[in-house]
Amino acid sequence: MPVGGCTMLCVLPLLLNTVLGFKLCPSHCLCYESSDLVDCRSRGLVWVPPSVPHGTWLLDLSGNKLTEVRTRSFVGLWSLKILLMSNNSIQTLQPQSLSSLEFLERLDLSFNQLRWLPQDFSQSLSSLQELRLDHNLLQHLDSASLGEFENLRKLDLSYNRIRAMDVGTFSGLSRLSLLNLEGNKLNVLKDGLLSRQQSLEVLLLGHNNISAIETEALAPLRSLTLLGLQGNQLQHIRFKTFLKLQTTTTHLQMSSNPWICDCELQRVFVKIHRVRHLLVYDYKDIICHAPAQQAGSSLASLDSQLCVTETASVLVITITVMLAVIGALVKAEHNRKNKQAASDAESDGQEK
Repeated sequence: MPVGGCTMLCVLPLLLNTVLGFKLCPSHCLCYESSDLVDCRSRGLVWVPPSVPHGTWLLDLSGNKLTEVRTRSFVGLWSLKILLMSNNSIQTLQPQSLSSLEFLERLDLSFNQLRWLPQDFSQSLSSLQELRLDHNLLQHLDSASLGEFENLRKLDLSYNRIRAMDVGTFSGLSRLSLLNLEGNKLNVLKDGLLSRQQSLEVLLLGHNNISAIETEALAPLRSLTLLGLQGNQLQHIRFKTFLKLQTTTTHLQMSSNPWICDCELQRVFVKIHRVRHLLVYDYKDIICHAPAQQAGSSLASLDSQLCVTETASVLVITITVMLAVIGALVKAEHNRKNKQAASDAESDGQEK
């Protein structure tokens, strides 16, 4: 009997495909029915395979040759919880490429070639808790692409090429507990960037180019337990900036920076040590870069010498100035007396 210009024989395969979509396994992949896992690792795949069983909760596509993820590549995979696509050559995520993944909890896109994220990147991923984007080529982040990750706990953006981030980049990530930005090209940690991260416990900023931390940048981080700042371009820091960290206990990693070891720097670290909840984890590894006479010495080994030397220098300068002033006063008084004597002698001569 015809159905829309086609016999039931035409419609039957379509119906079977729809029904069996829960059972079919993509060619070159391994499907484990008992656990709903689909293993497509290192199969030489150049696109996301069709016919992934609809009941799949873990899909592993890592180690393939994917260069892009096309629109609606995962349509129908409502049960998917974990999607692994690391170690491919992905350059582009097309719009709506991750649509229908409302229940996805973990996404791994590390070790790819992504230069940017689409504006709708977070729109269909409201359940996501862990996102890995490390070891890509990202240069800039904005709030549009990350704005709807309201349940995200862990975000790894390490070893990209990020130079700048909009102040509102992380404004929608209020439940974030770990943020890894190591190995990028950041220059300044700005006020307001982490204004919504009261739940953040670990902030890793090591091996960037950070030379300045603005005064209020760390203030919102009420739960921070670890702050990694090693391997940056810090020469001086302000005590007030770290005093803003009102936490229970925060470990600081500060080594491998080009520190200018002077009395001011030593005083800052002495003050930090006096704050019970701030612990400089690698204090003994903080090495002086300048001045020349201190280069290569650890700040800890100098103890209070820097301030003693500075105090001695100040005293020498003060004494020198005082002696100069006294000398000037003595000379002035001497000149005054000479002038007075000359004036008196001239007056006596005129009287005679």
